[in-house]
Amino acid sequence: MGEGRADWIRVPVGADSARWATRGRCKLVLFVVHNVTSATRLLDVLPLFRDDLRVQLLATWTGSSPFRAGVAELLAETGVPVLPWEQALALPVDLAVSASFGGQLQALSGKLTVLSHGVGYNKRLATPDTGHRTPDTGHRTPDTGCPSPEAERRTPGAGSPPVFGLSPDWLLADGSPVADALVLSHPEQLERLRAACPEAVPTAVLAGDPCFDRILAALPYRERFRRALDVRPGQRLVLLNSTWNPDSLFGDGGEDILPSLLPRLTAELPADEYRPAAVLHPNIWHGHGPGQIRVWLDRARRGGLALVDPLEGWRQALIAADVVIGDGGSVSYYAAALGTPVLMGATSADGLDARSPVAAFVRQAPRLVPYAPLRAQLDALLDGAERQRRQQPGTPPGPAELVSSAPGEAAALLRRHFYRFIGIPEPEEPALLDPLPLPPYERVTRTAPMRVVTRLLGTGEIEVSRYADPRSEPAGDGNAHTAVHEDTLDPDRRALADVIFRYGTADDPRYGTAEEWTAEVLARHPYGELAALVTDPGSCTVRARNGTLLRLSGPPTAADPAVYVSALYAWLTAGKAWEELAAGGMTVRTGRTGPHQVSVTPLTPDGPDGLNGPDGLNGLNGPGSPLTRPS
Repeated sequence: MGEGRADWIRVPVGADSARWATRGRCKLVLFVVHNVTSATRLLDVLPLFRDDLRVQLLATWTGSSPFRAGVAELLAETGVPVLPWEQALALPVDLAVSASFGGQLQALSGKLTVLSHGVGYNKRLATPDTGHRTPDTGHRTPDTGCPSPEAERRTPGAGSPPVFGLSPDWLLADGSPVADALVLSHPEQLERLRAACPEAVPTAVLAGDPCFDRILAALPYRERFRRALDVRPGQRLVLLNSTWNPDSLFGDGGEDILPSLLPRLTAELPADEYRPAAVLHPNIWHGHGPGQIRVWLDRARRGGLALVDPLEGWRQALIAADVVIGDGGSVSYYAAALGTPVLMGATSADGLDARSPVAAFVRQAPRLVPYAPLRAQLDALLDGAERQRRQQPGTPPGPAELVSSAPGEAAALLRRHFYRFIGIPEPEEPALLDPLPLPPYERVTRTAPMRVVTRLLGTGEIEVSRYADPRSEPAGDGNAHTAVHEDTLDPDRRALADVIFRYGTADDPRYGTAEEWTAEVLARHPYGELAALVTDPGSCTVRARNGTLLRLSGPPTAADPAVYVSALYAWLTAGKAWEELAAGGMTVRTGRTGPHQVSVTPLTPDGPDGLNGPDGLNGLNGPGSPLTRPS
C-alpha cells in the first residue's frame, strides 16, 4: 500500500502504520457503509467481534448513495477508524461487510459479505443508469438506454426494474458475483435468487435476520418501551410508519393522504385513549432533513404525535405499538410478523417483487379508507385481531415464518461465517447481539388547544374525552370546554380558554411555586376558570378563579393529570361542591382507560365567597366565567 493522499489515515493502517500501531498484527474487518439505512444493519452485527484482540475493525463510506446526510456523524459515533473510500479500495483486508450493493464493491480486496438491510430482498430498484452498476463503478455494458438481453430474460415484466439484491444487474460484475457471500434470512429468498441469478447461488448463506432477533429478544420489555413513549395503561399506541419513495405513505406520488391523515390522528382519536407516533425511514429523515421533517409535522407534534428516532427507537416503538398504519416497507412487515395489526395507508406494489412475501402481504392486508372515520377503522381492526387471538391462541402469524428460518440464531450463524472468511477460530464465548436500549422517557406535551367533552355519570364520577385541535366540534353527548397548554402557539385560544395548564417540576425556579404560577396565570388571563401546574406524574395543583387551591392526585401511571383538571371543571360548573369530591374522591373515566380514582385535597382555605357561592357556579362566574366571556 503506497503513501496515499494526505487525508488517508495512518493509524492503525497506512503506509507506516507498523511504526505507530500498538496492535499491528490484527486481522482487518472493514464495514462498508452506503448510507445511514445500510449502516444500521452493520451496527447490528458489529458486536459480534467484541472482546477479540485479534481483530481490528475499520469503516468506510462509498459515497455512492444520493442519501449522504448523517453518514459522517453516524460513523464518528461508532468510534471505529474511518477510511476514505479510495484508501479502503487500496487496503488489503481480511473481511469486508456491506449491507448494500452501492459502490465499487468488486474492487475491494478480501472476502466480501453482503447483508440485507431490510426484510430480505423485496424491492425493485433500477441501477442508477443502464450500463452502470452504481454511479462510481464504471460501465458494464454499452450505455444503450435499454436493458441487456440477459437482464430482459431474468427480469419478469417488460421494463420492470430489477429486484435489488436478487438480480444480475445488482449481483454480477462482468458476469461474476460481486460478493463472495450473499446472506439470506430465509430459503424463499434462495428460491427467488435461483430463478433470477443462478450464477450467484453458490454465494448464498442462510444466516437468519439479526434485526428481527434483536426485536424478538426485546419483546419482554414491551411495557417499558410503552412507558418510555408515555403510553398510559389502556391507551392504544397507533404507529404511523413510512418507507421512502414517492409511492410510500409519506410520499406525494400517489393519492397523498398524509396531509389529511396527520391532523385526524389527533383530532379524531381521543387523546387519553390513543397515543400516536411516527417512524419514518432514514432516507426520509436524512434526505429531506430532520429540521424539515419537524416543520412538516409541527401541528401533529403539538397535538401529541411522538416522532420516533429512526435509528435507535423504531424497533422499540414497533414492539410497543398496538396498531400500525403503514405501507410496503420492511417495518410494516416486521409489525405483522409480531402479530401487530397493520392498516395499509399506501398500497402501491409497483416497486416490489411480485413473488416476495412483502408483496403478498401488501396485497392481502386491510386498506385504510382515507376519508372514512379513522377511529372506527382502527377499533374494528384491533377488535378483529383480539378475537382471532382468543380463537387461535399461540398461532404464529404468517409473516413471522418468512422473516427468518433461524429465529434467535443469526448471531451464531453470522459469526461462524465471518470467522470462516477471516480464517481464524471463533472466540469461545457465545455470539451475542446487543439488546435494544431503553429509549429516554418522552412525555406527551400537547400544546395544541384541547376541546374537552365531559359528562357527569354519578356521585363524584365524570367521563372526559379530550381532542387535540379538532377541525369541528367533537361528536357525543355532554358539555364542552377548552383546555390549553400555556405554551400553545395560538395566544387567542389561550386567552379564551376555560382551563390553562402546563407541565413542570415543583422545584423549577422559572415558574415559582405552583401557588404562584397558578395565581399569575389567572391574573393574566381573566377569562380562564382554572389554572393547573402538573408537577408529578400523577398529580397537579389547581387554582380556581376565587383563589381556592386544590391538589388532585391519582396513581402515577394512570392518566395525564391534566385530564383530572377538566373533570374538576365539569363538576364545578355543574353547580357541584368540591367538598363532596374531597370527602368521597373523584372518579374519572376516559373511554376504555379507567376508571381513575383521584383524591381532591384543599391546600388553602376557601376564598372570600368559597367555591359554593350563591351563583350556582361555585364561585367560578367572575369576570371570565362562561356567563360573561365574550363569544
